Amino acid sequence: MSTSRALFLKEKFGAFEVGTKAIPTPGPGEILVKEVAVGLNPVDWKIQAYGIFVSEFPAILGSDAAGEVEAVGEGVTQFKKGDKVFHPGSLLGGSEYATFQEYVVVPADVVHKLPANITFEQAASLPLGIGTTVVPLYSPSPVGVGLKAPWDGGRGHYAGQPALIFGGASSVGQYAIQFAKLSGFSPIITTASLRNAELLKSIGATHVIDRNTSVSSIASEIARITTKPISLVYDAVGAAETQQLGYDTLTEGGHIVIVLQSSIKETPGSTKKIVGVFGNVQVPNNRALGRALAQNLSALLEAGDIIPNPVEVVPGGLNGIVPGLEKMKNNLVSGKKLVVRLTETA
Repeated sequence: MSTSRALFLKEKFGAFEVGTKAIPTPGPGEILVKEVAVGLNPVDWKIQAYGIFVSEFPAILGSDAAGEVEAVGEGVTQFKKGDKVFHPGSLLGGSEYATFQEYVVVPADVVHKLPANITFEQAASLPLGIGTTVVPLYSPSPVGVGLKAPWDGGRGHYAGQPALIFGGASSVGQYAIQFAKLSGFSPIITTASLRNAELLKSIGATHVIDRNTSVSSIASEIARITTKPISLVYDAVGAAETQQLGYDTLTEGGHIVIVLQSSIKETPGSTKKIVGVFGNVQVPNNRALGRALAQNLSALLEAGDIIPNPVEVVPGGLNGIVPGLEKMKNNLVSGKKLVVRLTETA
């Protein structure tokens, strides 16, 4: 039996350890991908630290990857062995679908073809960050805000309407800025470390407010920038103070997207809407949008309409994932996505 290497979380709250497992076989409608690059996300260290989301161990984590098609399952016609692709992983269908391993099974309808202008490492920055942005923005209520998607007549549709994005330099924040720009929002106001201001303005932010500014000063700066009602807030930070400021800034009938559990003190009788985030495009509620994204994202990347996060390669392949997760846990990552190359696994 052929085997491959994977990074296992041995038990709840336990340690990570590289080991071997059988190479899975894709089922009907699935493909098997030999991974080249894998992206790291904050949720990966939080699963280990807080014991959330995963109940069966040993477990394999990981939600972002890019590689080459190794095999296709029954009924798959859009891919063939050797195709370069990137894709989301999933923690919900079993370890074969998570990405911290050399071979991953993926439903073919949510897989993206890799454009020639994007590297494997850049592509590994995309799936979860994009899903976490697109699902709440373009899904119909109650899953999302219900905006018209850029590939479905929504490009520029919201011209002249301001948007506020907290945490613009985060992976999700960068994609929220870019999709807000594609949708036509302007001005696009974001908070971030000012060392990332040039990056964020290059991808669509019109104003960058220092994230270390006091809440009252941020509110004053927003009021100085625009007097138009703000109907869209995306909080990629999730802190209690940013959630509340976003809610308070929002106009009646507007939406605030939050990436963590709500701590907002809502105004009785308000028509402001709070939208939570679950960016996995493989679950039934998100699957149709996942298919649409798989059909359209590659063209947006090829045209330069969406630009991947700047990436930092952590050396060591699978053995580099734990140091990378520690780096994120200690808030030592800003404006970049950490990725590993699986070919570097010793």
